[in-house]
Parts: sequence; structure tokens; C-alpha cells
Amino acid sequence: MESRILDVLDDRVLELGPKPEAGGAYRNFKLTRDADGIAWLLFDREGASANTLSADVLEELDKIIAELEAQRPAGLVVRSAKKSGFIAGADVNEFRGASDPSVVERAIGRAHAVIDRLEALRVPSVAVIHGFCLGGGLEVALACQSRIAIDDARFGFPEVMLGLHPGLGGTARFTALVNPMQAMTLMLTGRTIDARRAKALGLVDAVTQERHVRNAVKDAVFGGLKRARPGVMNSILNAGPVRGFLASRMRREADKAAPHEHYPAPFALIDLWEKHGGDKAAMLAAEKVSFAKLMVTPTAQNLIRVFFLREQMKKIAGSGNKVGHVHVIGAGAMGGDIAAWCAHQDMRVTLADMKAEPVAGAVKRASDLYKKIVRKPTEVRDTLDRLIPDMEGEGVRNADLIIEAVPEKLELKQKVYASLEPKMKPGAILATNTSSIPLQDLRTTLARPERLVGLHFFNPVSRLQLVEVVSHDGNDPELLKEATAFVGAIDRLPLPVKSSPGFLVNRALTPYMLEAMVLLDEKVDKTVIDAAAEKFGMPMGPIELADQVGLDICLDVGDMLRSKFGDALPPTPAWLREKVQKGELGRKTGKGFYTWTDGKAQKGPTPPNAGQPSAEMTDRLILPMSNVCVACLREGIVENADVVDGAMIFGTGYAPFRGGPLNYARTRGVDDVVATLRRLAEKFGGRFTPDAGWETFK
Repeated sequence: MESRILDVLDDRVLELGPKPEAGGAYRNFKLTRDADGIAWLLFDREGASANTLSADVLEELDKIIAELEAQRPAGLVVRSAKKSGFIAGADVNEFRGASDPSVVERAIGRAHAVIDRLEALRVPSVAVIHGFCLGGGLEVALACQSRIAIDDARFGFPEVMLGLHPGLGGTARFTALVNPMQAMTLMLTGRTIDARRAKALGLVDAVTQERHVRNAVKDAVFGGLKRARPGVMNSILNAGPVRGFLASRMRREADKAAPHEHYPAPFALIDLWEKHGGDKAAMLAAEKVSFAKLMVTPTAQNLIRVFFLREQMKKIAGSGNKVGHVHVIGAGAMGGDIAAWCAHQDMRVTLADMKAEPVAGAVKRASDLYKKIVRKPTEVRDTLDRLIPDMEGEGVRNADLIIEAVPEKLELKQKVYASLEPKMKPGAILATNTSSIPLQDLRTTLARPERLVGLHFFNPVSRLQLVEVVSHDGNDPELLKEATAFVGAIDRLPLPVKSSPGFLVNRALTPYMLEAMVLLDEKVDKTVIDAAAEKFGMPMGPIELADQVGLDICLDVGDMLRSKFGDALPPTPAWLREKVQKGELGRKTGKGFYTWTDGKAQKGPTPPNAGQPSAEMTDRLILPMSNVCVACLREGIVENADVVDGAMIFGTGYAPFRGGPLNYARTRGVDDVVATLRRLAEKFGGRFTPDAGWETFK
């Protein structure tokens, strides 16, 4: 037993070779030599919790390689001294604002020279990899002669998420080392794989544990490690005629996932491999040019901006979460999924409902979700153990946070609060997942209204990262801060909003869906309406989205917003009420505008005489979102334009490559947006009137 405990402790301590001397000649690296004459190069980027590659880091690495060329140690270990992992990729800060491809190409050329020099080092080199090894980090590992993974390692090329492809030689080295079909799939999707899968692919030569690292390193350096070698299949798949056939298949798949005009990176990567696969020198040279061209595209620059928006919103969450036990009331679609997500994020969760069926359904959905996103069966079991059905509602007494997720009826919510408020412990937070009822109305019956906050999650909870943190003017600022920190602790992005009908996201999305109903009234085919939005880059059209959200919810939110904003919203057609009364609510009932099977809308072909989406149709759907976002800024419901763009991207999937509805307006030109809204207002009515906030919007 004692030795097993020591083994576990050993595996938490990184094996970093001989202890480096204090000081040292380098800022971001430590270089030592062990008794076998093996050099240990430890990457420990100054002032950072994770290693990333920047121009100055690579310059320093170049000097170290020059020193190693002169000293010729028996071998070289490349290893991270950070607990967080090997190398998380390139320093994305250096990509921001790039506008001249020739400047990017020169910079990437200097970086390539360093990686090429590492590869050419006439010393057996081995990368020892724990934690995340991504992007440029994986490209450094690929330049070493062998790779040893600790069993917690994760590998991937996420560059495609930034509108790029690998740029430090990864396209050439990866497709040469492992089956190019597998290599291309990983680079085209940005997915990560674990150490076992990396070993099966031949990306790493061995998988080990920390306590065996010294021996594994010796084997790698002195020839005892059997290295993964590219098989004959790799040569066949990298041959010219086969590449041509496979590349056209890849293009078809890529086009289904993301259109070429919006996302050029996957297609540039396929071109690169089709033209130069199998010829390493040519592919390395072409990669630099292709990477530089992509870097200056609006898509890449907007996706890089989105990367920083996510970081900015993580910072809003801050640290200092005090919530360990969450009690959720209402086990329907939202409540059950919120409970499941909190349990997945290591919270103890009690889930209460008036009836047993919704609780059982929520646990079943949670189990299905965990099987998809949790790797080990024992972890699935442990996660389910944290999700506790609580029919008596006793969890209220010990919970740090209570989340109410009952139907959107004011009296029902107030009744729930009246029964639970006396049982809450001091300092506990009461949160509502309301999507539409202002907190000013909900708090009227509370004895302690200062502890009521809104935590508005989005459906599906496991995929959409945004949570609107809704405040009212009587909130305790400390509790609000704690609620925001909780959102960060469950790996979600908080958007602080002041309570107002629809908050930000629903207020901006509702006109998008209701305008689509007006277009249906004008006899435009539903598939054409959805195509207009999808062509712009929305993840799904407004008709399909209305079905997904639930037509009853669309109707309720639409009515509530019209009662507040009147004709600033499109009118709700009478036939929509009839549809809801008939029980045709969309995805949840299997029929709405579309018929739904296994959670997917059955669209069928567009009728032959239905016509094509027009630019005017797209403007009618898309520009009101930008208009509402400007109004929310002017009214002080949200604090700054950046987080508004982040919220719309992370809460609705708004075309990320356009950088959000406000960034889109800036790029298109505010004058043009305002003039277009005026034209639409003259033609279709006052709902398109430009908001006064455009006058001061920058």
C-alpha cells in the first residue's frame, strides 16, 4: 500500500534530470548534464504558467542549439519544467494585427530555421511530453528524433481554430511520420488525442510514467527504444496520384464543415499536401508562404480576436470561487443539463423536482453526456456519484448556490423562493436561470433580495460556453463577484449584464427569429431563409434555431419583449400561436417548422421555384442583431463592445470569422450599416430604425 502511495506521489513530481544551478545563462530555459553525458534542456518560460513559443524564446533556443552543436553531449532531452504541460503552442499575441504577408513570412522563416537546426542536431534527441503538447509545441517535438509521452499527455494542432494551419514545419513532418490521412484529419479538425492514440498512430515511440522517465530516456538515447517508423502505407498515400484523389475527397468533407470563402485554412492545408506531400523540403518552403498568406486574412485576424475575447471573459470570472455544493430546482431540459455540467466540473450537485420522471431523465442524459466527454469509465461513475437526485429538496440547507430552473412563470418562481428562502444557509446565493423575467420583478417577495442573481445558461449547456450573470440595483456586490467566480470555476464564460427584458443575447436573437417569421408570411421558403443566414456564417438559420429553442419559448420571449419594446420588434404572426397551441413546438415534440428525427431537422431539398437568398434578406436577419447590441451598450446593460461580441459568439455561435455583430458593423462600415437600416425602415417599417447609439459607436 505504502509503495503505491509513493508511486502516485512520484507521478506528480516531474522528472527533470539533474538539478539546475540558480541563475543560469538563459531566461526561458535551463540546461544541465547528467552522469551519462545526456543534456537536459528544460523549457520554463519566464513569468508564465504555461510554455508558449515567441520570437525571443526561439532566438534563445537557437543559441542553446549552437552551444549543443559545439559540446556534442551523448544525447539531448527536451522537456517542460511547467506542471501545466509541454508547450501550449505559439504565443498568439505575435499574430495580432498582422497585415503584410512578407513580414510574416520573414518571421516564420527565422522560426523555421531554429526548428530545422534542432532536427539536424547530430545528437540523439528525445522530447519527453506531459500535459498539453499543441501546435508549435508539437512541431518542436516532431523535430526531435524520438518522443516519449507521459500517460496524461494530449496532442493536437488547433491552428485551424485560428484560421491557420501548422506553420513550424508540422504539415511536412507530421504527414511524413504518420499515416497522412490520420495526420491531415487531425490538422483539419483541430481535435486532440491522448498518449495511447498517439502511440497507436506512431506519433510517439513510448508511453510511460514519471518514475520511469530516466530509464526511458537512456533507452531512447542509447538505442534501446524501438522507434515508430513510417510504414509502406505512408509512402503509398503520400504518392502523387493517390494524393490527388484523397485531396478532392478531403475538400468535399471540408466544404461541408465550413465554406471555403469563410474558412480558407483547411483548403490551403489540403492544397499544400496535394502539391508537395512526400517532398519534405518543398512542403516546408511552401508551408511558410501559405501560413503567411493565411495570417493576414480577415478570417484569421477575427478568429485570433475571438481567442483573446475568450481570455478576456475568463479574466472577468477571476478566481476565488467559494461554491462547492450546488442545488438545482427543476430537472427539465435546462435544469437537468446545468446540474449535469456542474457535476462534471467537480461540484457536488443535488437535483430536485416535483416529479421523479424529469430527475430520472436528467440523470440518463447526464450519463450519455459523460460517456462522450469523460475518458475513463471510473471517472464516469465518480461524476454520476456527484449528481444526487433529491426529491425532498433537502439539499437547499447545505448548498452554497441554489439555481432555480422552473418554467418561466413569475408566480411559480416566487412560490419556489418563498418555500426555499427560509431554509438557505447564510451567505448562500440564490440564482435564477430565467431567460426573460427581469430580476426587479422576481425579487419583490424576497426577504433578502440582495442575494438574488441571474445565471442564464444557454442550450445545449455542455456546448455553449456563455453564462449571462444578471444583476439588479439591490445586489450585494460580494455575492455577485462570487457568482461570477463560480461561472469561471465550471469552465464557462461570464457576461455581466444589468437586468432588463431579454438581457443581451435573447434581446438580440429574438428579432433574428421573428423577422424569419415575417419572411415566411411573405411566402419565402423556410430553407431559403435559413440558407440566407447560413451563407452569412451563422451556425444555423433562424427557422431551424426557433425549432431548436422551442416555438413556445420563442413566443413567450417575443411577447415579453414586444410588451417592453413595442414595434421595435417584428410582429408575431397569429399562425405561430396556433402552431404552439397544437403542440408543434419544434425539436422537443418532433415537429415544428421542420420534422425532427434523432435530434436533427429533416430539411429535404429546396423547392425548384423557391429562389435564392438575397443580400436584402440577409441584412433583414443580421443587421437588427448589431442594432440591438449597440442599444444595449448605449443603455449600459453591458459595459463594452468586446464582451458583447464575445457573448454573441459564445452564446449563439454568431459567425466567429466575422468577429461578432459589432466587429462586423465596424468592418462593413458604420455609415453603411446605418444607411442600410434606414432603407429597410422606409421599406419594411420602424423596427429597422437605427439606434441612437450608432452616433457615438466607435
